[in-house]
Amino acid sequence: MELKFRNKAAFCFGAFGKDIAYMVVNSYILYYYNSVLGMSATFIGTIMMLARVFDAANDPFMGVVVAKTKTKFGKFRPWIFCGTLLNALIIYALFAVPNMGSAGQRTWLAVLYVLWGVTYTLMDIPFWSMIPAITKPGKDREQLSSLARSFSGIGDAVPTVLTMVVVPILAGVASIPSNERIPSTYKPGFMWWALLVAVVFLVSEIVFVLNVPEKTDVEMEATPIKDMFKALIRNDQAMAMVVTVVLVYTAFNIISNLILYFFQYDLGDTGAYSVFTAICFGTQVIIMLLVPTMRKKVEKLRLFSLGIIAQIIGFLVLLALSFTGLYHATGWIIFAIPGILVFAGYGILNVMLTVFLSDTVDYGEFLNGTREESVIFSMQTFTVKLASGVGVFLAGIAIDSIGLVVDDKIKTLLNLKADVDSKEYAKAVLENKDAIIAKFQGLTVDASGIVHQSASTLKGLMIWMTIPSTIVIILAFIVFKKHFKLTEEKMAEVSAKIGKKEEN
Repeated sequence: MELKFRNKAAFCFGAFGKDIAYMVVNSYILYYYNSVLGMSATFIGTIMMLARVFDAANDPFMGVVVAKTKTKFGKFRPWIFCGTLLNALIIYALFAVPNMGSAGQRTWLAVLYVLWGVTYTLMDIPFWSMIPAITKPGKDREQLSSLARSFSGIGDAVPTVLTMVVVPILAGVASIPSNERIPSTYKPGFMWWALLVAVVFLVSEIVFVLNVPEKTDVEMEATPIKDMFKALIRNDQAMAMVVTVVLVYTAFNIISNLILYFFQYDLGDTGAYSVFTAICFGTQVIIMLLVPTMRKKVEKLRLFSLGIIAQIIGFLVLLALSFTGLYHATGWIIFAIPGILVFAGYGILNVMLTVFLSDTVDYGEFLNGTREESVIFSMQTFTVKLASGVGVFLAGIAIDSIGLVVDDKIKTLLNLKADVDSKEYAKAVLENKDAIIAKFQGLTVDASGIVHQSASTLKGLMIWMTIPSTIVIILAFIVFKKHFKLTEEKMAEVSAKIGKKEEN
């Protein structure tokens, strides 16, 4: 099937909208429920991990369902539309928590987050399964993968960069300096921002469904769930790539969930966080768009290795800056150096992971005689969400273990209302300064009534933000180098054998 410009543009727009929706949950669910609502970070991380265990059964099941689907609208598109509609509604609900007690809020998060994972699976597995189903190995597949991942990278950037700019505006607190704002006042801003994201998500996938065609002759074996893991184990290259995906995304998710806390509680400047992420994501998108050009000169396994090496160097530079405290003299901008390295490497990895997973589908047909697009890409969806769950779980443990004090704890101590404004809050803090310091040892309160975290808490934040990610990305490099063997020569052999089979 030869895709026209309109088809590719619609695919890219769908990837853009899908990742806007995913990233607003992935990047801000911990911050919203912890810093804004005052919920335990460890509880949030635990819920997300348990939800991922549920997905272990749900995602493969969805892969089988897609494989068995036959409608006049196609195999993939009906699920993409239905999943998008349901997921958009749940995204809004996740950030529109009604006024209720802590037990009610915990139940709200637990139920809706599980439903978010289920409905995201409904559309994500068939979305990425379309790439190997509508393209052939080689240039066309790599071009579509690169374009789609580039626009998904832009989708990642939009909520990451704009959320902490738009939310204060929508919440009506933008005129207050960022270091004087109370995070709990962001609640209505997050609600309206989630609604806007949900609408963009829905529109983008409607455009996708109406403009991306499906092959009418695509046949996918509906592997029973009990046989799915056997099929994956037989496909050693798919297994190697699945493990690599988990490690790459886990390393990225640990730091991405903690970096906002660093800008909020160490630097006291969430506005700088938006600029920082704009620089980093801008780099990532540019690199992703350049991957096809890089591929003309660099063999794909070597290119992937270079992406991991760039991330390792970036994490090590960040680690050095953290422990030397150099950023106190230079300002936050120096973090752009490791940030650019990490995100440039991530841009390469993001594109090549999709290419490699698509290649493992062809390799599976070459090896076992069956194509399992939805099985392979159900594992991608599962591993991405698993990595997200692991990242938030570790970040949640980090936040609670280092003794970070969110403003909800101080409001509880002072018997303040949940919706207290910034001026009244600062006044109450100054009047009860001694009680706060006695309760939360190490905290300091300045003359403006602004509470500052202890030095040990901030140092602990730095340790958690750098060392775990560095270790995990090194493990990803070791797994990839040792186990993944689908070189260009091997894929040419695979493609030739599949072509002969189709001719016969």
